This record gives sequence, C-alpha cells and structure tokens, in this order.
Amino acid sequence: MSMHSYDPALTDLVFAYMRERLQLDPVPLDHPGDKDKLDRVLTGLLGEQGNDPADVMRLYAEQLAPTVISCDSPRFLSFIPAAPTKAALLFDMVVSCASLQGISWLEASGAIAAENQVLRLLADLAEMPATAGGCFVSGGSAANLSALVVARDTGRSARGLGAYDRIRVAVSDQAHSSVTNTLRIIGAEALVVPTTDHRLTGEALGAALAADPHPHDVAAVVATAGTTNAGIIDDLAGIADVAREYNLWFHVDGAYGGAGLFAPSVRARYAGVEHADSLVIDPHKWLFAPFDCAALLYRNPHLAQAVHTQDASYLDVLHTDENQVWNPTDYAHHLTRRARGLPLWFSLAVHGTRAYTEAVETALTLARDTAALVRATPHLELVRDPELSAVVFRRTGWTAQDYTAWSDRLLAGQVGFVTPTGWEGETVARFAFLHPGTTMAMVREILDTTA
Repeated sequence: MSMHSYDPALTDLVFAYMRERLQLDPVPLDHPGDKDKLDRVLTGLLGEQGNDPADVMRLYAEQLAPTVISCDSPRFLSFIPAAPTKAALLFDMVVSCASLQGISWLEASGAIAAENQVLRLLADLAEMPATAGGCFVSGGSAANLSALVVARDTGRSARGLGAYDRIRVAVSDQAHSSVTNTLRIIGAEALVVPTTDHRLTGEALGAALAADPHPHDVAAVVATAGTTNAGIIDDLAGIADVAREYNLWFHVDGAYGGAGLFAPSVRARYAGVEHADSLVIDPHKWLFAPFDCAALLYRNPHLAQAVHTQDASYLDVLHTDENQVWNPTDYAHHLTRRARGLPLWFSLAVHGTRAYTEAVETALTLARDTAALVRATPHLELVRDPELSAVVFRRTGWTAQDYTAWSDRLLAGQVGFVTPTGWEGETVARFAFLHPGTTMAMVREILDTTA
C-alpha cells in the first residue's frame, strides 16, 4: 500500500487511542521517563522496512505516552499549565487532517477569516481600535520576537537611525525571559528599569528615561500583563502615558495574564492596555486551546506588514490591492504556518464567551481561596496576595532541598506537580491555577503534605 493511501485499520487504531485519551477525566499526571529505557524501546524502530501500525501504536500508548507529564491534568500546577477544551482538541485534529497552509488569503481564506474573528474578539476585549489586527503564532516567544522587530524598525525610522545604529528597549527586571532573548536576537540593548514590588510603573519608567543621557535611542517599552512567576500586572496606564511622551512603541506581554481580560473581577487592573501598539495573549495557556497557539495583535497592522512582508517572485501573487486580502505571513517572522487559531475559534463558537469568562473566574477564585487557606495555616506564609491565578508561598523552615524533595514526593504519589520557584533569592513554592477542574480539595491534599 502507498504511503499516502487511506488505511481504514490504521485510522481505527489512531481514533481508538484518541477517543480513549479524550475520555480521560481527570487526566492523570504520569511521570518523566527513564532515558535508557526509552532508548531501548525505540531501538531499531526506524529502518528501511516499516512496522505493523498496531505495534507502533501499542509502543506509543504503553511506553511513550505515560512518560509525559500531562499539562492538562488538574493536578499540574507548575510553570503555566494547559487545559484545552475537548472541542478545541477535536478540531485541532480537523485542522491537521485538512493540511492547511495558513500563510495567505489565497490559500486559506476561510480559515483566516475565522482566525481573524477570534483576533477581533480579543482586540475588543482589550478595547483596541477597529484597525487592530494580527495573526496567530506558535507562542509568546515568537510573538514577542515578531512584535519587537516591528518596534525596533519603526523606532529606527522615526528617529532617523540607521540599520546598525544603537537601539534600546526599556524593560523591567521582571520581564519574561523570551523578551531578553528577543533583544539579543534582534541586536537591541535593554534599558532595565527597576521595579517596586516586582511591578513596572510609569513613574519608574519616566525617571529612568529622564536620568538617561541618551533617551533618544530608546524606541520601545515592554510591559507585562501578568508575570509568569506571580501574575503581577504592570502599571499599564502609567507606562502608556510615558510611552506617548517619549514616542515609544508600547508592547504588552500578556501571554499568560492576558486571558484575564475575560474576567470582570480583574478587568480594571488592565486599564491602559487599550493603548498598546502590540499585544500578546497565548490561548494555549489560559484560554483553553491546544499547543501551540499565541495571538499577536497590532494597533496599526500596516506597520508590521511593512516590516514582515517577505519579497520573492513566487510570493508576488499573494500581495494584491484588494482590501479583503489578509496574509498572516505579513505580520510575524514566519512564512509557513498552520492555522493554529482555528481550534480556539471552534471552541469559542461551540461554548460561547460566557463559558470562557466563568472558567477564567474559576481559577481566580481558586487562587484567592488558596491564599486564604495559606494564611490560615500556621507553618505556611503567603509571599504576596495573588493578582491573578498564581499563588506564591513559603513553608517556614524549609531549605531549597526540602522544596525539591517535597515536589518529588508529590509527583511520585501523583498528588500534584508543584515545582519550587525563586523569589528574591529565596526558594519558595508556587501554584499556577488555570484548569477549571482543579478543586480546593486537591489544594488541601497538597498543602497537607507540608505539615
């Protein structure tokens, strides 16, 4: 049988596995794998001759899948988890089967129209203007890179700087690691602005620029709408004011916390986000989409188009003067891309935005209730009140080794995946709530193990 022939038996095998995975409720955590064991089970699998599909599926199901810690488990409370809806997961399979090349209106107009509907919804939540638009990219790192390239080039043009002249971007000491990495990649320097209680303010930004001998070469500022470690939202309104005064590109990294725009209980904390020149929100985090999916929005997309449009004779056909043409490839550093916004579109259409609001509010309530429980537990201390869904706390008397041993015990017993983090030079514990299926009973079970 040809490689590209339809095989009903293979289809049934894959669908049976996917049906079983989708029916897991709750999803178990599972464990990291042993390298030597994995090397042994994979040895000889890829060779000149193929293998029975049933044997390969069995190997995956029995040997590989259980060695992946499931980010969509309600007990996965480290890093930033994931909780894709079943609708989004199912439609992700539809997108894969469709083999969409999502770079251009010519090749995928229907898919792009649906993606743009979601981008418009997010832009409206942020109260960005009707002109706002962008595209979906693989994650926050790709989105920050794409946006800050536009910020760099737009800033250079506005200042009359050459391609190799010094250019800087103001960032806080709490900016995500991808921002620092982006600046290194694009050849921009960081003007690091100190924070008060880990929050960048307009006052601090203004003071740093006023004290700097060469503020002219600072072209942009990066604010964070929900830091990864503690969920802190910067002073977006104050930063926006300073950005206007100094003609800075105002970039807001809301990769994790931007989903809070759905929640009325915290919406006021995002005041000023409407002034962003670029905004990042990762639906594969707190908007219940599968990996990999990040929304990148620009206030004035034509500025991004001027920077990112790739010129080649074979691409000329993609660029016309028709107003309805929208090519996602023109708004980020990518060319080839899957239509990764479609699973989110399908899930939103199926469930409605109210369900998303309720799910986000569930995580916020869980964080507040957990903070209250921590305060009421004698041997635990709350590091700071949660702003969003991250709760940072310490167990009095514990060393870094104690936190690591505790984390290992929790995972070994499948009680929870809770890795330690750092806070002002100290090792502490952290919960990242996102999954609507995480309960206070689970939280109590985890915290009881610290006694």
